[in-house]
Amino acid sequence: MVLYLNESDVRQLLTMSRAVEEVERAFSAHGRGKAFDVPRRRTRQPGGHLHILQAAAPEIGYIGYKAYYNRPGKPLNTLLHMMNHEQGNTEAIIESDWLGRIRTGAATGVAARYLARQDARVMGLFGYGRHARTQLEAVCTVRGIEEVKVFGRNQDAVRAFCDEMSQRVAARLRPAASREDAVRGSHVVVTMTKASEPLFDGRWLEPGTFVAATGSNALDRREIDLETVRRADVIVVDSREVAQGECGDLLPAYENGLVYWEDLADMGGVVTGRWPGRTSDDQITLFESHGMAVQDLYAGAVVLATARERGMGVQLPMGAAG
Repeated sequence: MVLYLNESDVRQLLTMSRAVEEVERAFSAHGRGKAFDVPRRRTRQPGGHLHILQAAAPEIGYIGYKAYYNRPGKPLNTLLHMMNHEQGNTEAIIESDWLGRIRTGAATGVAARYLARQDARVMGLFGYGRHARTQLEAVCTVRGIEEVKVFGRNQDAVRAFCDEMSQRVAARLRPAASREDAVRGSHVVVTMTKASEPLFDGRWLEPGTFVAATGSNALDRREIDLETVRRADVIVVDSREVAQGECGDLLPAYENGLVYWEDLADMGGVVTGRWPGRTSDDQITLFESHGMAVQDLYAGAVVLATARERGMGVQLPMGAAG
């Protein structure tokens, strides 16, 4: 039997604080060579793309993949398939739109824990969509953020976002007066957009700022400029292998000789101490996030274990029992 969990189940079973813990465990396992990740593969069709991410996590007993088909204007169909690493049977199929959003935010939360200043209190946020919500919640989970300045092109949507998220985090939210206002004076700057051109001028960044660029997961997307890369004292990616294939932010820097893929720190190395991360309060630090299936597996394992404890989900009459 295979346990099927829907989006409503996942929302009840996985909190942001727990997601941050599990994604940090995923980074640690990957950094120690105890978990393995296969970058996203895309099957492109006119009007839609199929995306598949794969990972193995022997330490927690799972191997699996997440697949989603994206057609503009149509519901997103996202499923995480979790298989027993030793026995080979499928144990769960989990609807994973929310799981994907929360683990993406959690990855930024882990990065903020290691790369943002301990006394970070002000955040600038570019974006107001579904992923921006979990980005904000994750940073507020690991740092005592008191003020958030939100920038977006649709002012009505920005105001609605600020009203909604003011009920979910302790920080004060307000629309940013401009792109520059969102950056200047911010200890943390997060971008979660589909921008194809840089969102701000890197000269606006102040010493000690942590930048999390989280929307540029394709080579034709770009949220930060060369000046931001040039000024960054520390650059960390979630996965070097993924970054080479998806990081539109760093591709121009690579082409201009500012960065070399093999020299980039990865978050697993930072978590395990192989890379130093932030070493002084004045450093500008940059995290580039693209998404890893190993994060889905660790988050999914918690969802599955908690669902079993609570008797949630639907048993599907398929597959062999353990």
